[in-house]
Amino acid sequence: MVRVALVGEIGSGKTYISKQIGYPVFNADAVVSQIYKTNRTFFKLIKKKIPNFFSSFPLKKEELIKSILKNKNNLEKISNIVHPIVRRKMDEFIRKNKSKKIIVLDIPLFLEKKLNKKNDVIIFIDPKKNELIKRLKKRKNYNELLLNKFRELQMPLEIKRKKSNFIIKNNYLKSNIKKNIKKIIEKLV
Repeated sequence: MVRVALVGEIGSGKTYISKQIGYPVFNADAVVSQIYKTNRTFFKLIKKKIPNFFSSFPLKKEELIKSILKNKNNLEKISNIVHPIVRRKMDEFIRKNKSKKIIVLDIPLFLEKKLNKKNDVIIFIDPKKNELIKRLKKRKNYNELLLNKFRELQMPLEIKRKKSNFIIKNNYLKSNIKKNIKKIIEKLV
């Protein structure tokens, strides 16, 4: 099994591109969202660590955002609780898909959390800057302060680029992305 990980900046198109590859995808953001909605144990732990922000289960995104913007240490507290759960879910995903030729890992902090293994294939998504900013601003919960807090967690893009085996220039055109993915997959299988 080849583990393919997508890395890049927030809004670069990792999730869209991961779906175009055509193999099973582990999407960490979707897993986190599911944890917020369904995991009562997680909610109790968060409420205990950051008691003044969360009213009732399920965890509300607005309350989460408020807690992060109010105190930068809260993001670390949340991360310390949610990341081990995500890691367990990722391990389950990998075990479940061990017979597949390729699996795709769409994990924003893949390199930062040292999830990479020696033989992983890392693809850096290099977006068109002006298009990236336009797309980020269209997001429902767009908040520049919050975005900057998340960026602080990430290693510099140049380092991610250097650690990558492939680079996909994302000009946000489906045909271009499909062509780039096809070339990469042909080299992998």
